[in-house]
Amino acid sequence: MKILIATDGSEHSQRAIEAAAKLARAAPRLEVVLLNVCDGPLLYGDLPQFDTEAIEVAQRKQQDTVLAAAQEQAKTSGLKVAATQRVTGLAAPEIVRVATECAVDQIVMGTRGMGAVGSLLLGSVAQRVVHLAAVPVLLVK
Repeated sequence: MKILIATDGSEHSQRAIEAAAKLARAAPRLEVVLLNVCDGPLLYGDLPQFDTEAIEVAQRKQQDTVLAAAQEQAKTSGLKVAATQRVTGLAAPEIVRVATECAVDQIVMGTRGMGAVGSLLLGSVAQRVVHLAAVPVLLVK
């Protein structure tokens, strides 16, 4: 069994990893794909707005930091991490697209996330994923 865990570093996404670890106890061959979606260029106070390359580099670095923390938590929780991915786009469609591409059996995600700056999981994103997904979605508070 393979599941996708959408993560943004929020408390809710950390709980999603914990919930997946509980699923793994019942399905020892469970593999996870960790995903972080950024919905567009982030503007940082230290960077000039016109320096799009620097903004994109900082954005990727932030995504890598979130994914590294999620991967460490997943491994500590006993999960086998098959892959980590970072993408840019609208969160809900990207989560569903990656879930389809990775042929996962389930999506696990928090019901709320970091908001505009950490941007991934807002309540509306969770609802949209449930609507778009062809696989079961486990929402974690």
